[in-house]
Order: sequence, then structure tokens, then C-alpha cells
Amino acid sequence: MNRRHFLTSTFLGATAIGLGTRGALAAYVEGDFEITRSEAEWRAMLSDTEYAVMREGDTERAFTSPLNDETRPGTFICKGCDQPLYDAATKFKSGTGWPSFYQPLEDAVETMPDNSFFMRRTEV
Repeated sequence: MNRRHFLTSTFLGATAIGLGTRGALAAYVEGDFEITRSEAEWRAMLSDTEYAVMREGDTERAFTSPLNDETRPGTFICKGCDQPLYDAATKFKSGTGWPSFYQPLEDAVETMPDNSFFMRRTEV
């Protein structure tokens, strides 16, 4: 295999994986939810970064969330629907750069498989 063929194959493979993940997210985002809003309403209430993360499946940069250092007792609430998600007592320092919890509140979050980047993970 020559370099050009390798690079082309790698690019096409990565693109296919990315498209597959976006398709799965689109199907998930379009599901039935307790709170529904129009795209204009979502755009008005979320920053560009929040919109990308919550509505388009993007990931915020590691170590940028002010919630990483949050240690007060209480409940973490969804920015999009104001529903309770996690008890602060279940938060732990994972060292990953994102707030981590070992248990959501009952019926508070949905998960789906994420097979991007040649590994199997669970997306919340």
C-alpha cells in the first residue's frame, strides 16, 4: 500500500465513523423528550458551545468546565430542561477533565453506544 492510498483510506474510514456517529446522535436527539423546544428556542437559550455539545453531539474541551471544581452539596441540573440529573454526592475526580459521576438520579439520563475512534464507549 502506498502513502496516498493509506491516507485516502484513513480519511474515508474516519469520515464514515464520524458520519455514523452523527446519524446515531441525530436519531437520539429527535426522540421523544419530556421537554421539547424549537431550534430557534434552543439557539436563544444556549451559547454556541452549549448548543454544539447538547444538540450536535460535540464535546467541550477538557478542563474548561467550571463544574469540574464544584464541590458544594446539591443537585446538578440539566441546562436544557432544568431536570435534576446527578446528586453532587456521586461526583468524583476522574482526572479526565470533565465532571464525572458514578450514578445518575433514577430515570434522569439516557445512554447510547458510541463506537467512534475505534473503541466502544457509552455516551450519556
